[in-house]
Amino acid sequence: MQDKLVIDGAQVLGDWNVMSLLKSRPFLWLVLAVPGALMLLRWGLTPQDYGYGHAIAESGDWAAWLLLVTLAVTPLRLAFRKTGWVQWLMRRRRDIGVASFAYAMEHTIIYLWRKGLLENITAEALQPQYLTGWIALALFLPLAITSNDVSMRALKRAWKRLHRLVYPAAILVFVHWALTAFDPMTAYIHLGILAAIEIVRIILQRR
Repeated sequence: MQDKLVIDGAQVLGDWNVMSLLKSRPFLWLVLAVPGALMLLRWGLTPQDYGYGHAIAESGDWAAWLLLVTLAVTPLRLAFRKTGWVQWLMRRRRDIGVASFAYAMEHTIIYLWRKGLLENITAEALQPQYLTGWIALALFLPLAITSNDVSMRALKRAWKRLHRLVYPAAILVFVHWALTAFDPMTAYIHLGILAAIEIVRIILQRR
């Protein structure tokens, strides 16, 4: 009987450790980093099949998808306030937002590497399809830097005002996508999703 209790206790402890690992921040960051690592690995191993076009597109896609998840947290919280998975999203929203910025930086670094020379970059910088991307990146930079508890405590109410920049920045992201895509229909669909998220958020906040 005592041996059975020891075995059951060890199993419960093992299950608890596994669940704690799956819910931990390092595990989340490991999951979020996998697509970016796979992109670079495929590009390095099979550059003929998976080249610059795939890398620049997929890094931008992941930046946009994670941004949509981040923005969707507020309406989900308002609609399903007490649900466990929504509470988990609330706790991890800043991590997902920073991951979105990390993919945007990867997207930018790939672009800069491709262009190489500064004059090539500056020659395109003021074109609408690139200017929207640069402005969005500039708006996201302070948000990523201040996405931590220390900044929240230091900035207090100003932190929320600063992080409202995510809304114009998100619009610029999808406009940039639409202007640079060979087929902008996918970008338009994502713009529609962004609009739906914001409409639902505004309606729920007013209620």
